[in-house]
Amino acid sequence: MKRRTLGRKGPTVSALGLGCMGRSEFYGPSDEGHSPATLDAVLERGIDFLDTADIYGHGANEELLGGFLKDRRHRVTIATKFGILRSADPDARPVDCSPEYVSAACEASMRRLGVETIDLYYLHRRNADVPIEGTVGAMVRLVDEGNVRAIGLCEVAPDTIRRAHATHPVTAIQSEYSLRSRDPEKEVLPLLTELGIGFVPYSPLRRGALTGKLQSADDLPAVDFHRTIPVTHRSALAES
Repeated sequence: MKRRTLGRKGPTVSALGLGCMGRSEFYGPSDEGHSPATLDAVLERGIDFLDTADIYGHGANEELLGGFLKDRRHRVTIATKFGILRSADPDARPVDCSPEYVSAACEASMRRLGVETIDLYYLHRRNADVPIEGTVGAMVRLVDEGNVRAIGLCEVAPDTIRRAHATHPVTAIQSEYSLRSRDPEKEVLPLLTELGIGFVPYSPLRRGALTGKLQSADDLPAVDFHRTIPVTHRSALAES
């Protein structure tokens, strides 16, 4: 397995990572009983970069990884995210990236993961009403306290990246990127090269649409997240 260093001084990880969201929800029914075997198989193949978030399964995904990490922590680089809130309403997902919330979110994620330090901690989404400098400043305190090794941002604009990086070096930016989702090429990727920030693409196979397995959105399970994607995106299923 090839390896990559995120940013100029970030962690060195497997070139392929595993997004764990689907282990708990979103892409149809999940079977967490099979997850440990899947994670073991991934690790044995040299993939040691695991990605989760506190909203996946309302925290259940972090707990799932926490059980897996108990005797494997030294072999895995773990990334998780904060900022999107969940409630009893499945369609309500407000964003809280206030400095006051950052520490509490991190503590909850560490508890569920069963770790003393999170390798890469992302702001999952940004609320434009909160200055990014304040959010990043709170994330830096987590670094200073030893709770987080590196910080990242998800789906943010170039100006936000510049402002965040001026506050504290950002290790990685995560955005959707595939042959059908190429927006980062316009401004984000050149900026990350300039600043020395790593790029972590998610859904590189467009959530399965580029594999040939999904032929029509009508064939998806009723609870599949694909059904919530705008029609212009869902059309890629038929066109792939």
